[in-house]
Amino acid sequence: QVQLVESGGGLVQAGESLRLSCAASGLNFKIAAMAWHRQPPGKQRELVAGITSGGTPNYADSVKGRFTISRDWKRSTVYLQMDTLNPEDTAVYYCYTRWGSRDFWGRGTQVTVSS
Repeated sequence: QVQLVESGGGLVQAGESLRLSCAASGLNFKIAAMAWHRQPPGKQRELVAGITSGGTPNYADSVKGRFTISRDWKRSTVYLQMDTLNPEDTAVYYCYTRWGSRDFWGRGTQVTVSS
């Protein structure tokens, strides 16, 4: 069974940084594309950043230049480095992958940015 476990969320002030981690198991991480999504309060879930199995990233326009997605194949972990955070980044952040024609989500980690 695929499991995705996020960590690293918290409460920070505007302008500060956080790094989220997602530990993946139950799949061949070397060939799995991974992504981070977020759901702000009262809004729909949205894609933040994705990374291919080869390490090519892509980003939502709202986070380009501030967030960096990366992956560690040895640790089966994907990261989201978030810099210059602002209150609009407040959300629950979810790790995501699609494996065996199924979608898998982590439980999420709360990120709160105060002004």
